[in-house]
Amino acid sequence: MKPYAAPLDDIFFILNHVAGAPSLGEYDAELTQEIAGHFAAFAEGEIAPLDEAGDRIGAQLQNGRVVMPEGFKAAYDAYVEQGWQGLTAPEDFGGQGLGALNMAVTSEILSGANHSFQMVVGLVPGAIRTILNFGTEAQKAAYIPPLTDGSTLATMCLTEPGAGSDLARVRCRAVPTDTGYAITGEKIFISGGDQDLSDKVLHLVLARTSDNGIKGLSLFLCRSEKADGTRNAVTVTRIEEKMGLHASPTCQLAFDGAEAELIGQEGKGLMAMFTLMNHARADVALQGVAHASRAYDVASNYAKDRVQGRKDDGSPAKLTDHADVRRMLDEIDAIALGGRAMAHLSFVTMEGESNPALLEFLTPVAKVYCTDGGMTAAELGVQVLGGYGFLQEYRLEQTYRDVRITAIYEGANGIHARMLVTRLLPGPEAEAFAAFLAAEAPEGIATLWDDTRKSVLVQSDATPLAHDFMQLTIECLLLALWTRIVAQAENHPDPERIRRVGTMALKRGAIRAKTAALFVTEVADAA
Repeated sequence: MKPYAAPLDDIFFILNHVAGAPSLGEYDAELTQEIAGHFAAFAEGEIAPLDEAGDRIGAQLQNGRVVMPEGFKAAYDAYVEQGWQGLTAPEDFGGQGLGALNMAVTSEILSGANHSFQMVVGLVPGAIRTILNFGTEAQKAAYIPPLTDGSTLATMCLTEPGAGSDLARVRCRAVPTDTGYAITGEKIFISGGDQDLSDKVLHLVLARTSDNGIKGLSLFLCRSEKADGTRNAVTVTRIEEKMGLHASPTCQLAFDGAEAELIGQEGKGLMAMFTLMNHARADVALQGVAHASRAYDVASNYAKDRVQGRKDDGSPAKLTDHADVRRMLDEIDAIALGGRAMAHLSFVTMEGESNPALLEFLTPVAKVYCTDGGMTAAELGVQVLGGYGFLQEYRLEQTYRDVRITAIYEGANGIHARMLVTRLLPGPEAEAFAAFLAAEAPEGIATLWDDTRKSVLVQSDATPLAHDFMQLTIECLLLALWTRIVAQAENHPDPERIRRVGTMALKRGAIRAKTAALFVTEVADAA
């Protein structure tokens, strides 16, 4: 098994030379790289070694409380002591006040080292952002410092039995009391719903305050403990048995009149929750990238040493001497590099705050491509290793099991594709993306995308075209990004690799984009 190694060269090549981070006035490339180096050493040395045992042992429900695998508590204590939990939290609340790009870098590294650990700690920055945007001054003062100092971890409680992505079916109810609200109901699929890493848990709960459909949903802050120190009426009824992420406790929670506090306004809960969800979606894109990068690292190192067959001259051949293996390795590499460019572009656009329409468009596209790509990369990695890839020894089978959920949670990828054609295409978000393509993509790509968009817009029901139009959008965006990547190849320590993979990606992307556009147009014309 190859130990985890953070892909720092690739990360900073993309961030600095492709995604445009230096254009942001407050971005300090040298500081960000120094921080990443320290975090990579910590993640490689203390977090990554827990991943295999955590997958094997899993989180356990004992006497109504979640117990994490051995070593996780000590690693979390070290994580907190070094200040990583408060990296991007405001200085006024005890944090270090660094920007989202630092979070993006450390989050990818943490996901690659131990996705389960990242799942438990990773919702804190989004929770802080939500409280900053919608909370009162008293709520900010009460809730953000414990999230920053690590004594409290956060959850996001949306999903209920029978109400997955259809939030209008949420039945968990909050009723006013003399001191706030009381929440009663059930939530499922709650990552880190309970754990023994932090002293307390802060649940951000979407609950119904009226029967007015989505407009009747409000957002609440619900502590695991009451102000007097006794347990709040929030109970873990089970930990789900999952395909992967075994050390991340995915809990079913029962709220039985639990004390809670409204954040924002009644009936505006979905708007507030989307702050947390959009942060989580950007984070999930990086999870896909992290797994793709890990698959490339394991597969490429295995292939360069594994003797298999002979060359034309009769001498022993390594796997990398075979054309089909080189094809698979380059495809895995292209997924990791291209996905990282897409995710980093989203984060740079987020930090720039000058083009919110483009950010709104990029977020679902990045989520879909990076998570689908993570699955493809893991599958190809297994194929490169052959029979050994199917064994647990090299752990690519765990990579595939862990990455599989990323295409499902934070909005299944099909839902994002549907949203693209129904909500984003008619609006300023699509115009912003068209302008980006016109400025960045190879000649003719912007026109190809916009003409196909027009064919979709005239449909009375565009949803049958959603998947294929999303694929077209992904390919067009990748063509723009790979054009940048190849142009900047000299800034990477291995420019030959970047040019080789980039040339392949540009050729394949052009063919895929034209094929997708032709299919969408023909189906639209026939409708």
